[in-house]
Amino acid sequence: MWRALFFLVCLGTLAACAPPQKLSTEQTAEKYLREGELYLEKGMYEEALQAWQKLRDTFYSPETNILAEMKIAETNYRAKKYPEAAAAYEGFLKSHPNHERVPQIMFDLGMSYYQQILTIDRDQTATRNALVTFTTLRDRFPDFSGSEPLVNLIAVCRNRLAGHEIYVGDFYLRYGYPAAAVGRLEQAVKQYPDYAQIDRAYYLLAKAYVETGNDSLASATLDALSRSHPQSSYLRRTRDLVE
Repeated sequence: MWRALFFLVCLGTLAACAPPQKLSTEQTAEKYLREGELYLEKGMYEEALQAWQKLRDTFYSPETNILAEMKIAETNYRAKKYPEAAAAYEGFLKSHPNHERVPQIMFDLGMSYYQQILTIDRDQTATRNALVTFTTLRDRFPDFSGSEPLVNLIAVCRNRLAGHEIYVGDFYLRYGYPAAAVGRLEQAVKQYPDYAQIDRAYYLLAKAYVETGNDSLASATLDALSRSHPQSSYLRRTRDLVE
């Protein structure tokens, strides 16, 4: 009896000293998933990103990895780390081109670019990226549920690009480079005829033609302005300039 008691005591001691059992891969993935969601709800974005990255690196299943990739992109976006979010969304689209959530991911990618748009006097790379992404989404998935705001976002991007071209063209004119202004203003008139202030672009283009000695093109620009915007305040100014 004493021997049996001694054996049980030793067995209990060994069990108490044994290292804790490791979580299974499935349990570890669930742990990181809960942590990431909790941190994201609290706005603790760096901690959430660490949890999503650990979740991705468990390699529990393709579905888990896909979820982690989407959460990493979403967390970067909500943290206003828009370049990082764009890179994450681009990576997802490259890795999973046929995933069912591709339309939404494309929209989120476009918004990541959109949030980086600068004023018309600065570089418009982000605007072009956003416009290309939104336009591609519209053409590939015409039934996308966000189609109405998509139309407005495309219009905003186009207006920003048009404003930029006209700004640069006007800059060249004011500083004595009419030939350079012609290229910018011709592009604005050709690509963005629906721009709200396109009549001003016609006026500046006619001025650039006059200053470069292209009188016939200046007259043609006047005619185009009179047909498209007969009530424009720039029509008389353009006519006086050409005459």
